Amino acid sequence: MSSQATSPKPAVRFASRGSSHYDVALAMFCVVLIVSNIAATKGIEIGSGSLTLGPVQLWPIVTDGGAILFPVAYILGDVIGEVYGFAAARRAIVAGFAMAVLASVTFWLVQHAPAASFYENQAAFEAVVGPVAQIVLASLAGYVVGQFLNAWVLVAMKRRTAEKGLVARLIASTGVGEVADTLIFCAIAATAIGITSFGVFLNYFVVGVLFKVAVEIVVMPITVAVIGWLKRREPTYWDAGTAP
Repeated sequence: MSSQATSPKPAVRFASRGSSHYDVALAMFCVVLIVSNIAATKGIEIGSGSLTLGPVQLWPIVTDGGAILFPVAYILGDVIGEVYGFAAARRAIVAGFAMAVLASVTFWLVQHAPAASFYENQAAFEAVVGPVAQIVLASLAGYVVGQFLNAWVLVAMKRRTAEKGLVARLIASTGVGEVADTLIFCAIAATAIGITSFGVFLNYFVVGVLFKVAVEIVVMPITVAVIGWLKRREPTYWDAGTAP
């Protein structure tokens, strides 16, 4: 019986999260999440006229203000998961969750605090931040599921291919995470921005997924460049093998 030599399994590398670069990525992650939650209180409709297919509204496009920035959270999540690993991504997810809850509680307390006699914008303040609690609930529910799926898929794929296949695992992990995140978020947040029909809801969900994944693909060269930059500047990343 003959034996065949097998090539050694490539080392799977992750940098230590005790790094100033990780701290910056974590801070950016939390800020992006909080700002997106506030911006998401505004519904956005792009286009005029109406085009439907059965119960589904195809046109105009319906989204919310959070869609402008929220895809960056997944890009940062990809960077953290790829360079620092699942434990570091989990820490970022938990920290972002805590900061979003803190922001929501703060807005609720300020909204219900007695307004000064000279303050004339109470109604406007309530109109803007009033739905934040519902938006945050929707965001946190979708965010926890989506980000954990995103990190898990990315790291699982990396454990199989090591440094190869970066673009494939970035796209695959974001696609899985964004579908779950957007479905949960839209289901909870739709009524907060005035969506009441199933046709408009489908528009809201599908547009959200396509837009977020499209952003990921468009900025992929930047994401890959940032990941490469971090890997070269994190000495602990190469502890598992030899740096190129």
